[in-house]
Amino acid sequence: MDLKGRSVLIVGLGKTGLALMDFSLRQGARVRVSDTRPRTELQPLLFRNGTPAPVLAVEAGGHSAEFFLESELILLSPGVPLDLPPLEKARARGIPIWGELELFSRFCSTPVVAVSGTNGKTTTTALLNEMLRAGGRSTFLGGNIGRPLTEYLLGDQTADLVVAEISSFQLDTAKSFRPRVGLLLNISPDHLDRYADFQAYIASKKSLFLNQQEGDAAVLNLDDPLVGPLGRELNGPVYYFSRTSRPERGAFMDGKRIRLAVNGEGETYSLERFALPGLHNRENALAAALGARLAGASSPGIQRGLDGFQGFGHRLEFVAEINGVRFYDDSKGTNVGAVVKALEGCTAPVILIAGGRDKGGDYGPLQPLVRSKVKALALIGEARDKMQEQLGALTRTRQADTLEEAVSWAFRQSRPGDSVLLSPACSSFDMFQDYGHRGRIFQQAVEKLAQDLSPTGKGPNHASLD
Repeated sequence: MDLKGRSVLIVGLGKTGLALMDFSLRQGARVRVSDTRPRTELQPLLFRNGTPAPVLAVEAGGHSAEFFLESELILLSPGVPLDLPPLEKARARGIPIWGELELFSRFCSTPVVAVSGTNGKTTTTALLNEMLRAGGRSTFLGGNIGRPLTEYLLGDQTADLVVAEISSFQLDTAKSFRPRVGLLLNISPDHLDRYADFQAYIASKKSLFLNQQEGDAAVLNLDDPLVGPLGRELNGPVYYFSRTSRPERGAFMDGKRIRLAVNGEGETYSLERFALPGLHNRENALAAALGARLAGASSPGIQRGLDGFQGFGHRLEFVAEINGVRFYDDSKGTNVGAVVKALEGCTAPVILIAGGRDKGGDYGPLQPLVRSKVKALALIGEARDKMQEQLGALTRTRQADTLEEAVSWAFRQSRPGDSVLLSPACSSFDMFQDYGHRGRIFQQAVEKLAQDLSPTGKGPNHASLD
C-alpha cells in the first residue's frame, strides 16, 4: 500500500507508535493519533527536534468510533486490545487494521530471522544475533526485544538480516509476515486474559509459519508437546532441537556440547564457557545455534557467540549473596511456564516471591515444584489471593503488601545455602511500570537489606553466577 496522501491513524503513542507515526509521516500520509493518556502527557511526545510533528489531529483520553472511522488505515501499537469497540466498527466498515509487523512486512526488503514462543525468546533472539554478528554478518535486532522494527524502515535497510523477537500480539495483526528462518521455542498457557482460550493463543503462535515458502526454514522444539508435532503440518523444511533426543536434522545436547546436523553435515560446539545457568538456557542455546546456522552464521561465529554471551537483566539474574543466602531476580518470569523452568534449575532450597496481575491462567502446574523445592512463599499483588488458594497450603506462605516487605520476610525464612527467587508468574502492571521496574525495585530492596545488615554499610558481597 502506498501511504502517500492516505489518512492513517496511529493508535497508542508508545515507543512503537511513535516510530509508526514517524514512518507514516515520511511516507507522506495524513497522520492522526489516538491515545488513552491525557493531552498533557502526549504533547511532549509529538515534538521532533523541538518542532511539532505535523499530525492533523490528536485524540487524547480515550478512543472514539467517530475518530477511527475517518481513517483509511489504522496502525496499532502492540499492547492495544484488538476488541476495542472503535476497532470493531472500523473492521465492519472494511478499514484495514495493521500492527507494526504487518507494516514492516510490506515495506522491508531484508530477510528476517524470527523467534517466538512463550518463554526464552528474548534470550534466544539476542544470542542468535550475537552468533551472526560474531561471524561478520550485519544485523538489525528488534521487535518485542525492545527496539521497534519500524526503526529499521526509517533507516537505510542495508543489514544482511533482521533478527526479530516476535510476540503473539504482533502475530495477531500480521497477515503478510514471512520469516526466512522462524523459530518456535515452546507454548504454554499465557495471556489468557487477552485470548478467548488457550487454543486461540496456540493458533496465534503457529501463525509464525503461515507464509513460509520453499527455501525458508522452520525450527521447532521437539521436546515441547505442542510445538514438536507442528512439523507434520508445515510445508517447508523443518529442523528440530532437543535436549532429550537426537533428531536427524537439527540440534541436540551431548553432555556439555551441542551437536548440529544441517544438510547432512555434523558440527560440534562447546558449552564449557557458556555463562547462562539452567537447563532452559541450554535449550535456548540449542535453538539459537541451529537458527543462526540456518541463517548463514559461520561455525566460528556460533562458538564465539556461545562463549561471550552474558544474557539480560531480570532473567535469573544473580543479585547478591547476604549471609550465605543468594538472591536472584527473575522478574521476566511473567507466566507459569517461566517459573516452572526457573524452579527446575534450582538446586538449593528456595524462598519464592511471586504474584502481580493475574493473566487468566492456572497456577496448578507449579504445585509439584512448590511442594518439592519451595520452603517458603511470599505473595504480592492482585493475584495473591488466587495464588494463596492454589499454592498456599503446600508450604509456609505469607502475603505482603509491598515487594520490599516480601524481600524482608523471605530473608527471615532463609538459612545459609538457600536462595531467594523473585519469579512472579504474573504481569507487573498492578504495582509497577513493567517487569524491568519490578526487578529494579527488588534489587534495591536486596541492596538495602544488605546495607542494614552490614557493619560497614557497604552492602552485599557481589559475585558471579558460575
